[in-house]
Amino acid sequence: MKQKVFFIISVLWYLLPANTTVAYTRQDSLRGGNGSGRNWWDVREYYLYLAFDTTAKSISGMNIITYDVHGRPGDSMQIDMQEPMVLDSAVAGKQKLKITREGNLYWLTGDFDIQPPGEENKVVLYYHGKPRQAKLPPWDGGFIWTKDSEGKPWIAVACQGLGASSWWPCKDYQGDEPENGMTINLYVPYGLITISNGKFAARNDNQDSTASLWVWRVKNPINSYNTTFYIGNYAGWPDTMKGEKGMLDIGYFPLKHNEAKASKHFKVTKEILRCFEYWMGPYPFYEDGYKLVEAPYLGMEHQSAVAYGNKYKMGYLGEDRSGTGVGLLFDFIIVHESGHEWFGNNITAKDVADNWIHEGFTTYTEALFAECAFGKEKAYEYARGEWKNILNNRPVIGDYGVHDEGSPDKYDKGAAVVHMIRMMMGDDEQFRRLLRGLNTDFYHKTVTSAQVEQYIIDKSGLRLQPFFDQYLRTKDIPELEWYINKKEKKLHYRFSNTVDGFSLPISVKGGKAHADITVSGEWQSVTWKKGGYNVQFSEDFLIRPKL
Repeated sequence: MKQKVFFIISVLWYLLPANTTVAYTRQDSLRGGNGSGRNWWDVREYYLYLAFDTTAKSISGMNIITYDVHGRPGDSMQIDMQEPMVLDSAVAGKQKLKITREGNLYWLTGDFDIQPPGEENKVVLYYHGKPRQAKLPPWDGGFIWTKDSEGKPWIAVACQGLGASSWWPCKDYQGDEPENGMTINLYVPYGLITISNGKFAARNDNQDSTASLWVWRVKNPINSYNTTFYIGNYAGWPDTMKGEKGMLDIGYFPLKHNEAKASKHFKVTKEILRCFEYWMGPYPFYEDGYKLVEAPYLGMEHQSAVAYGNKYKMGYLGEDRSGTGVGLLFDFIIVHESGHEWFGNNITAKDVADNWIHEGFTTYTEALFAECAFGKEKAYEYARGEWKNILNNRPVIGDYGVHDEGSPDKYDKGAAVVHMIRMMMGDDEQFRRLLRGLNTDFYHKTVTSAQVEQYIIDKSGLRLQPFFDQYLRTKDIPELEWYINKKEKKLHYRFSNTVDGFSLPISVKGGKAHADITVSGEWQSVTWKKGGYNVQFSEDFLIRPKL
């Protein structure tokens, strides 16, 4: 029964974020595209204020968006605010703007067309409502209004996929992050500790001590779905780590009754961060620090405030996704969600269709930590073990402009892509420079898969475009056909089920024979003297040998 439950949860982790819609609607295009209500303005900063009514399970607040004009503005601005939340009013300067609802967004109509390019402007949004409650967070996201095991209120939000506009009005689009960060003001019942992204800035209690205003400040760009909060009966303690950019502030926030357990379990965090700095470069958000916060759901990569809900177990809720045993040597959630600080939070896909950049690289960071902690052999074993979870149900890259996240294979097949690139490079130091270069040259940027692919091609010197097209843009796994001509003493081989121009350099052995070959779609051969029929091809490439 335990294994069955783990299997169901594992499948949900990957399947639920995937949008399998085929017939797209106008709402899909408005949500996923950079249309006429978005493409002329860039967010510079958010100033978010949020008040909680825990009895009614409702919220109300204000968001000030500072933006600048970079294109030719129209007379309307798209603000995302999902039903059943309500945008009450919008003000720009002294002008109250006309607001018109269209499904999960509002159109603001005003004098935007007279704003000159490069000019900084503000729009103030007032809103309220009962935000959607999560059915199965973090996969089926929304607000979580619950209580901890001691009956104390425990409130949080997880909204990747669903979107930040499910609880606050914003430009809910991965291609635009606030360059100057954001300020998060949370007005909550007195006595509840409140944690959010960035660094703590202030706390003010009202006169009758019934509520407190907690203020957190994010200095770096942040994706809207990463904006979060945790409200509960928390303990907490600070720590520091001397990293590549100096002293990094770290905070640990378990629930109070788990403080003793967390003080031991969370110690591995600095080891993880040091490992990731070695492989991928400096932690990308020194100015905002790093926090690990216990959450009422499994986990999420909330920037500088990573959500932890793995129940203080090793592996993935006590199980091993790789089936190798290696996955039980570390806490999956701390490793995976921390890895997202580099891929997903630092380097962000402009369109969710390219979210393999987030999930594929981050899934591979699990193997990188395993290598730091337990050696390369176990790391490779773990990396290959996760490939058994690949579904091959549709291409990894989704449809652009419609908020389609593609296949759940963006996790494990995406990680296989990274591992195979490492194998083809054949130089771990060059591979490490590649990862660090990505996080330097795309520091705090939003990118496309095409940009990342070209970067890897340029830095590796490898002819990889057919490789990317095969593994990211089709659902087909290359089939390696082979036979031995005993008379010629040759091994013949080719790939089928591949795109034009696809090839891989792989090793093959059998009996006393061994060869390094490059397999393409054309029949080739290699001398196979003293080679037996027990032919084995490299395990480090995602292929299907077919006799």
